[in-house]
Order: sequence, then structure tokens, then C-alpha cells
Amino acid sequence: MKKRVSILGVTGSIGQSCADVIASAPQRFEVCTVTANEDAQGLAAAAVRLQARRAIIADPLHEAVLRDALEGQGVAVLSGPEALEQAVQADTDLSIAAISGMAGLRPLMHAIKNSKVVAIANKEPLVAAGALVKAAAEKYNTRILPIDSEHNAVFQVFDPAQRANIQRIILTASGGPFRTWSLEEIEKATPEQAVVHPNWDMGAKISVDSASMMNKALEVIEAYVLFDMPAEQIDVLVHPQSVVHSMVEYADGSILTQMGASDMRTPIAYALAWPGRMNTPGQRLDLAKMSQLNFETPDLERFPALRLAYECLEKGPMACLTLNAANEVAVAAFLAGKITFPDILRTIEFALGQEPDISLNTIDSVEKADEVVRVRISTYIKDELLPSMMKVKAV
Repeated sequence: MKKRVSILGVTGSIGQSCADVIASAPQRFEVCTVTANEDAQGLAAAAVRLQARRAIIADPLHEAVLRDALEGQGVAVLSGPEALEQAVQADTDLSIAAISGMAGLRPLMHAIKNSKVVAIANKEPLVAAGALVKAAAEKYNTRILPIDSEHNAVFQVFDPAQRANIQRIILTASGGPFRTWSLEEIEKATPEQAVVHPNWDMGAKISVDSASMMNKALEVIEAYVLFDMPAEQIDVLVHPQSVVHSMVEYADGSILTQMGASDMRTPIAYALAWPGRMNTPGQRLDLAKMSQLNFETPDLERFPALRLAYECLEKGPMACLTLNAANEVAVAAFLAGKITFPDILRTIEFALGQEPDISLNTIDSVEKADEVVRVRISTYIKDELLPSMMKVKAV
């Protein structure tokens, strides 16, 4: 029997990699639903390629284009936020949650309700609403699988039966494009420099997060949520080759690692085939061609974002939500040329001193708090940081 799959966010980089893996094994998978935000042509192409039953576009303004592109293909077309939120129906065995940012929270929660397994690629809902996501998974007896390469690696070598004997989780980080840069050079970094990742092919936002190591900071929080490990038992090592994707150290001194090429199709294939394995169209790792594997302790002076993750875990869920929301706004402003690279961290630290006083016990409250932070930080950037940036550009 084929596994029935839905892909939330099929036109993004993760969604496209998912489509590659599924298309390589049509005998194993049947696609129920594919979604996109506004890329109607990309969504239509994916729906046809994967022979999906339904295609949902979040922005209704692009529905007509989608309908025209799918005319005669036998694919049901829906649009709008409500359709996106309820994209995953009960005919789905496994859902891929790959919608970027907090926009993916409600579709994720609905997917948890209607799927046996949900493979999560976007870390933001886990960072901002981890307790609610885990509670929903427990309520509906849904298995959560991480697609993020680091957490997928941990999942593969983390033995729940030996939890008492697990000493620590070690997440690896490439170090990003600025790993060898001086503090002075980093302060002058441009968006064009920040989006060039040395190993992975990623979108602009996550590439900037890698450059600041905020991506790894969010992943520390994600690991805390996914594996129920105390923050002090989650470490980070810089590993420039991105071959060892993460490690788990046990009480006897053994360190189990998952290794592979820098290709997201590998962890995606693991999630799609779980609890089994499958062949993939992804790259293969040839260890004989690896001259060396290096590991370094992160430099928190040059990359202080990592420190903020542990501070936020100590403070609580609202700090984690604030960290995520402020970072999204700040990175967007940096990519738009409104603030400098160091301003990203300044913005986040300002936000963490202005946390909303809201209990995060419902999806509505999470979204309200998220919006409060975003509005506050947008105002801070406009009133405090943008004028300084304009003065510098005028000189």
C-alpha cells in the first residue's frame, strides 16, 4: 500500500526537495495535498508532477492563475487562509510541514490532528509554540519527525530506551560564510555576502540566520523541545565540512553520529520512509575523498546569537517566541538594506527586554504575542535604526 503524503509549502527549497524524493519513488507514495503561498505556477507544476489530488494556494489573488494552469489535470483547487489552515485532510498518512515562519503554525496544528506522522522542516512553530505542538501530538497520538538535518541526525542516533544514559546532544554548525571573519569584518557584512552559504543551498532568510548563527540558536531551542533534554545537555560544535550532522554522547563515552552529504534529500527520505529506509536521488558521501573533519568551539564574541538561545530557555517560552519573531523582522530589514548586520542582534536584544505579558496557552495567544513583538520591533527599526542607516548611506 502506498503511503499517502501531503506537502505544506511545496514550492520552497524543502518542498522542492520533498517533491524530488517522492517523484523518484512513485511506487511508494501517493500525494494528497500540495500547498504554496503565492507561487501559482510552481504549485501547479508540483501538483502535476506528483499527481496530487488537491492544490491549495494561500493568496486568493493567485487562484485564477492556478486554476488555468491545472485545467484538465483532475486536481482540485482551493485558496485562502482557511483552506491552507485545513489543508491536511484525514486521507493523509504523513504530512511534510515546510511552510516558512509562523505562517506554518496553524496548518501544522491541523496536520497533527489529521496525520499519523508529521515531519517538521520549519523550526519556528517549535521555537514559539513548542508546548502546544507537543501537547497536540500527544492528544492525537501523532508522531513528530524532524526534517532539519541536525535534528534528523539526532533522531537517528538518539535511543529513547537509553535516555538515562544520554550525556548530551551535540549539534553541529557549519559556521556560515563569516566563520573566519574578524569582528570588524562581520560588522560591515552586506546582505549579498550573508546569503552565500559555504555548504548548503538555502533560502535568503535561513542563510542570514546561518551567518549570524541564529539558525543554530533556534536549533538549540528546537532540540530542547523535540528531545526533552535540559539546555545544559545540548552543545554546539562548529564543523566546517557539514559532514557530521549531529551527535549523541552516551554515559560510556560512546559518541554516535549521523554523517552524510550536504543534501536535504537525505533527511527528507529518512522521514518519508520511516520507520524504514529508501533509496534517494540525493548526493552520496565518499569518505575516501574527505581529507579531514574539523570541529571548533563556537566563538560567542563574534556570534553572540548562540548565547541568547540558552538565556531564552532559562527565561521561558515567551522569551523563545520573542527571539524568533524579532529575528524574523530584523533579518527581513537587513535583507532590505534598512539595518546593518550587527543591528540584527541589537534588535533582538531590545525585543528581549520588551517581552509581551501574555500567557501562551492557545494558538490565538501565541499569534497575538508574535504580532505584538513584530509591530514593536518594526517600530523600533523605523524610529531608531533606519535613520542611522540613512545617514551612513548619505555620507
